[in-house]
Amino acid sequence: MLELPPSEYRALVKAIEQAIAQTAAPPAALAPLRQATASAGLAAAIEHTLLAPGATAAQIAQLCAEAEAWGCAAVCVNPAWVAQAAVRLRPTPVRVVATLAFPMGATLATVKRAEAAECLKLGADDLDMVINLGALQSGADTLVREDIRGVVELAHAAGAQVKAILETGLLTQAQKVRACELALEAGADFVKTSTGFGPSGATVADVELLRATVGDRARVKASGGIRTLAQAQALLAAGATRLGTSHTAAILAELPR
Repeated sequence: MLELPPSEYRALVKAIEQAIAQTAAPPAALAPLRQATASAGLAAAIEHTLLAPGATAAQIAQLCAEAEAWGCAAVCVNPAWVAQAAVRLRPTPVRVVATLAFPMGATLATVKRAEAAECLKLGADDLDMVINLGALQSGADTLVREDIRGVVELAHAAGAQVKAILETGLLTQAQKVRACELALEAGADFVKTSTGFGPSGATVADVELLRATVGDRARVKASGGIRTLAQAQALLAAGATRLGTSHTAAILAELPR
């Protein structure tokens, strides 16, 4: 066995300790936010989101690192990035959410099922699907319900959850209620306000309406235009259990230190 002089041995131990500390420590920019959210728990309701069409692999990697460091409930990404996110987050509690038929919803039901199957195969934990809005507005309730049900059957068989995106900014009050009822009949786990690409995002009034309609039969995800701590807290108070936002850093930075 090689024996080192005491001075060299101490230097070696110090070098190893420094290397371990650098490896284990979160990025300096993330550490204050991790400390802030540890007590508040707000991050546990947030799905850290990146759905920009030009998102890059490096940005998805950063999204996943931030979600893990901050203790977010999930990351929400387009299907092309599900595999990367799932591999990165597999050892963590952070869920991977894939969008389906996004953001229009005007896709054939068979195509939605095929997209759902691929995303589940790649490691998605949740599927956020845009409902067939044109069918809803045409009064074709059976088409809307069966469109959702087709995805729900695949997801539940794989142990995954489904959120039905209603795009509330395009609907009347009566249509919002009917969309919730159809999503419930189809077995959806959540109803979700918006894609973030529509005419408006989440509002307190819409979340209250969705919560009152689904009761305890499903949960509510608020998404679209959530940029401040005040908005996030108001939507949670209105009945949302999940928040989808790409402004997670700014929201968490507002928490008291």
